[in-house]
Amino acid sequence: MSGMASGHNNSSQEEYIPHYLQKEDPFASKLSREADIIAGFYLTIIGILSTLGNGYVIFMSSKRKKKLRPAEIMTVNLAVCDLGISVVGKPFSIISFFSHRWMFGWIGCRWYGWAGFFFGCGSLITMTAVSLDRYLKICHLSYGTWLKRHHAFICLAIIWAYATFWATVPFAGVGSYAPEPFGTSCTLDWWLAQASVAGQAFVLSILFFCLLFPTAVIVFSYVKIILKVKSSTKEVAHYDTRIQNSHILEMKLTKVAMLICAGFLIAWIPYAVVSVWSAFGRPDSVPIQFSVIPTLLAKSAAMYNPIIYQVIDCKFACCRSGGLKAKSSLKKSRTYTISAHRDSAAMNETQLE
Repeated sequence: MSGMASGHNNSSQEEYIPHYLQKEDPFASKLSREADIIAGFYLTIIGILSTLGNGYVIFMSSKRKKKLRPAEIMTVNLAVCDLGISVVGKPFSIISFFSHRWMFGWIGCRWYGWAGFFFGCGSLITMTAVSLDRYLKICHLSYGTWLKRHHAFICLAIIWAYATFWATVPFAGVGSYAPEPFGTSCTLDWWLAQASVAGQAFVLSILFFCLLFPTAVIVFSYVKIILKVKSSTKEVAHYDTRIQNSHILEMKLTKVAMLICAGFLIAWIPYAVVSVWSAFGRPDSVPIQFSVIPTLLAKSAAMYNPIIYQVIDCKFACCRSGGLKAKSSLKKSRTYTISAHRDSAAMNETQLE
């Protein structure tokens, strides 16, 4: 029975033909022209906002590059990845959506797929490194104080090497990049899992090392941080002002990192679910009109981070300005009291004379 089942499975894999190898043009849009125009405008707006926002983050960070903390260096690297997706990838898809077909052939498709996966993987691994940095800073103070700027730069080298390796693996014949079912974008060839056991191994490796494992590390880090913060809030209140201010700054960076990770995962998880279903579900069971929505949502991930930076920074600046105003008013009241006391003393001396 097992032999018959395996034989049936092998025959079904041999009979399966992915959408891009069928007779029709794989780069012709399967959407209506109106839907392509709407998607093109949507990506144009996201691309402009993402480019301006992440460019601004990088520019402002470059003005104080010698004062950046390790966690801030990581967030700058995240902005670089998001800017790379916006500048290198989005023009290809925008032009193709407005043209109602993919305009750049197989070479452009593979380049676009590589660039999207490279910068996307770089973003997720950067967020994984940030979550570990936050975990060590908050939960293990001895390790947290050990982490310095040069460790952050070593970590950046590892991140870029990791992303380069996994993005380039498909060119070694293990996997591939292919057009999306709707025709005007390209991605990893998830459909290889329908064709062979080797394809299934490739897709499972990508899912584990470039999605599941980093996500598990992120979730573990922030769960431990939340538990630690709940248990140590009362302890910090007994420390001096300098330690309390340092704790507030670390918590600010942690909030930024948590929101960035949440935004990234919310944007990419629907796309990951659809991709896994395309790889291991029933062949061609995902409707083409439905598959484009998670793709467009994932492409918006690069736009969220600058907004998160600004919201947290404005909130933090308001808190600091409020504290400064309170200190200033207190200082003024003390000065007024002292001067009034001195004036009254002078008057008394005059009367005595």
